[in-house]
Amino acid sequence: MKNISFTVSLPEKMEEDLKLTIKKENISKSAFIRDALKRYLSIKKFQQLRKQVLPFAEAQGLLTDEDVFKTIS
Repeated sequence: MKNISFTVSLPEKMEEDLKLTIKKENISKSAFIRDALKRYLSIKKFQQLRKQVLPFAEAQGLLTDEDVFKTIS
């Protein structure tokens, strides 16, 4: 797997928060940003999938989380 690098501009306050967090967590900036980006991309992927599946779920009467849990229980 090939790694790429890029530059990101941050507001000063965000950079200060980042520095404090990586110091507390004892991780590198790169590790923190990789993890944050991975989480963000996972959430976006989930939202896209949910949007695609929602019409099918609604057609089955699955409108809430409770409906889903009742169906699979």
